[in-house]
Amino acid sequence: MNDWLATLQHWRELSPELFMASSLLVLVVLSWLANWLTKNILVRAVSKAFNATPFAQNSLQQDFGIIARLSNVVPALVLAAGIGLIANVPEVVVEVVRNVSNAFIVLTIAMALSNVLTMVNTLYERRPDSKTKTIKGYIQLLKIIIYTIAFVLIVALLIDRSPLILLSGMGAMMAVMLLIFQDTILSVVASIQIASNDVIRVGDWVEMPQLNADGNVIDIALHTVKIQNWDRTITTIPTRRFMTDPFKNWRGMQQSGGRRIKRSLMIDQQSVHFLSAEERTRLNRFRLLQEYLPEKDREISEWNQSLKEQGQEPVNTRRITNLGSFRAYVERYLQSHAQVRQDMIQIVRQMEPTPDGLPLEVYCFTNTTAWVEYEGIQSDIFDHLFSILPEFGLRMYQHPSGLDLRKIKVEGLTSAEQPD
Repeated sequence: MNDWLATLQHWRELSPELFMASSLLVLVVLSWLANWLTKNILVRAVSKAFNATPFAQNSLQQDFGIIARLSNVVPALVLAAGIGLIANVPEVVVEVVRNVSNAFIVLTIAMALSNVLTMVNTLYERRPDSKTKTIKGYIQLLKIIIYTIAFVLIVALLIDRSPLILLSGMGAMMAVMLLIFQDTILSVVASIQIASNDVIRVGDWVEMPQLNADGNVIDIALHTVKIQNWDRTITTIPTRRFMTDPFKNWRGMQQSGGRRIKRSLMIDQQSVHFLSAEERTRLNRFRLLQEYLPEKDREISEWNQSLKEQGQEPVNTRRITNLGSFRAYVERYLQSHAQVRQDMIQIVRQMEPTPDGLPLEVYCFTNTTAWVEYEGIQSDIFDHLFSILPEFGLRMYQHPSGLDLRKIKVEGLTSAEQPD
């Protein structure tokens, strides 16, 4: 052993440059060997031990590689510790290697911590309540803080200065940093407000017309919110816009279990009239009007009797109208409809007359919030109302079409051909 050390010392004295190069090569080999041993023995052993735990997920190791990333610290430690043991290496080279190795260690630890936060977010998203309160924005904020601290430490290590000196000089740069990171700061504030006030959740139906967004929220991040529109396109909106711009969240409708129907029948006002005896007899056939017509007759009869002699003139009396009877029919039709919520408000009302007809608005709620089923129920209701309308002597109003004009022309020519 002493002979071997003496030979090594003699070789070092005869050829110091060759000895230094050989030592550097040995150091590189040792670093590579440490990296190989760490990844192939230590990492595998730790991974197997982790997978044996009850909460282990094999996919997490493959997806994030936290332990494998931390293993890269070992060769950097070998280089940082071994470079100072080699003789004749310039002091500048020793400092550079140590500083770069230490900076690499800081960067590796920062990236590993970032992967840990990503794993935490992935595990949290597997919980049933993760859609109501997402933590993705907070995870991204923590990543920004980690990388910011890592950046300061890496720069301090590379220039061989204390981090406190850099931090003291950052006061003058604060205004510039606020300008650069203003979107991030606003997004952080918006994310906190969104989470605390429960403004939006993943899965909510959100409508923001000014940004052409109308669909379900599929992701809430620190800077952006992704909405998948009903045409399957995706709109990306800055998070802060949900605190500054108006938008509609349909969550309340979905949670209530009923979706509103609000649509009007445009009645031709010229078809509105008092019921004749023949029409009254025909309406008695309607099951839904069997209680309404006698009650209305009794109410009108009492009113007309109070007029005494003035009640002899029909113009002074109250009479049943076809529009009022139709409105009563629609009310009772909705009350008997199996797919209309009876515990929510129902209104059938006349709106202000327009040049396009007299609007008779139907206002009620279906017993489902599913879009396809809702549209089917609404269409079935109005299909029936359109079809039953002529039974009351009423007409729907619509603008004259080409067919209407041709009919008028044909009728005009036919009447002109007839002899006087």
